[in-house]
Amino acid sequence: MDENTCKLLVKLAQEGQLSSLEKLISLTLGGSAEVQTIGSKHFGRSGDTLLHYAARKGHLDIMEYLITRIGTDVEVYNNDYKRPLHEAASMSHQSCVSYLLREGAKVDSLKKADWTPLMMACTRRNLGVIRELMCHSADPALKNKDGWNSFHIACREGDPLVVQHLLVVTPDVWRTESKTRRTPLHTAAMHGCEEVVRILLERCGYAPGCTDSCGVTPFMDAVRNGHISVARLLLEKHQEGHTSTIKTLLELGADLHVRDKKGRTALHMACIGQHADAARTLLQLGLKDSEDACGTTAMQHARKPDVVRVFECGLPDPS
Repeated sequence: MDENTCKLLVKLAQEGQLSSLEKLISLTLGGSAEVQTIGSKHFGRSGDTLLHYAARKGHLDIMEYLITRIGTDVEVYNNDYKRPLHEAASMSHQSCVSYLLREGAKVDSLKKADWTPLMMACTRRNLGVIRELMCHSADPALKNKDGWNSFHIACREGDPLVVQHLLVVTPDVWRTESKTRRTPLHTAAMHGCEEVVRILLERCGYAPGCTDSCGVTPFMDAVRNGHISVARLLLEKHQEGHTSTIKTLLELGADLHVRDKKGRTALHMACIGQHADAARTLLQLGLKDSEDACGTTAMQHARKPDVVRVFECGLPDPS
């Protein structure tokens, strides 16, 4: 088979031109044995087959032709060990995913770096494909070479519906760390996925101030990457009011006097969370108490005796 014919075969498979593809194969490859070889032929540097190209582009009719008429193996893989199911899942082609699974594709096959089709699907916000894979027993707890599972990846992408579905089907899937001890909460905070962070705080049991192998908390990840609303959410809901964290963030250039949409400062949030040490540190660093948009001072949120005492020790007042 010459180079021009190979290029044309790939082009027709990518463009979804089934009738032209059939004609070219029948004219170019006369014998049945030769026809079968086209199904296992690898093209280009990636080593993709025609089935890979069709799955990537979502051409179900060409996939059916290649599998049923040409005899292409549904588990054929390219140079990265990607199966057609990886391609269809990563590009959100649900009908192609369903067809490949019906034809016997292994739902948890591994490509290079140990990525499963479900992991590939979680890089997209397509709940239908994820449901289809999980209905065929795809395992979201499997990890790739970096220690990430599908839940990690979904938390990075930030689709609340996908994250909630994974938690419903596999309630303990959040109990995972990467090889650098990063949790899905770290991942969601780093990427500014506020709704996902909220879900994780409400439904999962992450310890306040959990750190990765470098000592970084989700709160620090959020601030370092400019996701202030996520940082406030963690401070308010997750009680990350550590004085060392505050000092580190200020050293990194965080604005001591920044306010949220309700006019609240970090001092307000420390008092709402009843964090005496954090409140004391903020006052010592020069953040004065002040009113928020509703006219409420941070001191008015103080309830615990040790928090109240912070404001009774002669430290700076609102004036």
